[in-house]
Amino acid sequence: MLEQIDVQKLCKKAVTVRRHIVEMLAEAGSGHPGGSLSAVEVLVALYFYKMRHKPKNPRWEDRDRFILSKGHAAPLLYAILAEAGYFPVKELKTLRRLNTRLQGHPDRITLPGIEMTTGSLGIGLSVAVGIALAGKLDGRNHRVYVLLGDGEVQEGSVWEAAMAAAHYKLDNLVAIIDRNGLQQDGLTEQIMSIEPIASKWRAFNWNVFEVDGYNLKEIINVLDEAEKVENRPTVIIAHTTKGKGVPSMEWSTQCHAKVPSKNILLSLLKGLK
Repeated sequence: MLEQIDVQKLCKKAVTVRRHIVEMLAEAGSGHPGGSLSAVEVLVALYFYKMRHKPKNPRWEDRDRFILSKGHAAPLLYAILAEAGYFPVKELKTLRRLNTRLQGHPDRITLPGIEMTTGSLGIGLSVAVGIALAGKLDGRNHRVYVLLGDGEVQEGSVWEAAMAAAHYKLDNLVAIIDRNGLQQDGLTEQIMSIEPIASKWRAFNWNVFEVDGYNLKEIINVLDEAEKVENRPTVIIAHTTKGKGVPSMEWSTQCHAKVPSKNILLSLLKGLK
């Protein structure tokens, strides 16, 4: 368990990551702000507390793996990787430029720290299942984490992967759902209801946790508890807010894939928290 001073450091890291996200999107003039801002604390907890990884040796065989299944939230992952030391922070300003390594969706071939090229929703969990199963078969003890959007779990392939993970008793696999309640066209519950989401995962024989997606103590505790689970995969339902930290963007479907003007975005940095 982290001491209070360390949690405070993680909170400051989350603010820094949010600033990076806003600044890089302002520079690019395009991207997905809402879903990038919503899951900041989850990835901060993973990369700066829980996961074993080596930025100077991105392909270290015993590293824990992270897959951003909701690949449109690439600005979040890029900001995290830069802060962790995988590439220079100044490179964040090249988001979506011609010949940049920071494309609109993550590309594992061009950028260190990316485990899977993602973009098409609904496939990240399936790949995570394969990686986790391969780890088991090879006798390795690395863990696999995958972040899914709540709209994404409307995909049938997610549930096929969930069934397979339980069948193979993949206790080295943790799925995290960014439960911000909104997808591109509106509320998830109006477009295609996913509730009762916790009960559905339990019915698929997963261990289920629910957390406040902005309470780093809760997130850390749950990540620690997930490591103690045996013979079942774990899903963490993180209750979040789309556009979190930028008041004018919070709970707005307009910020899913639309970026305000550069001047407006940079002015929003003053209210960032």
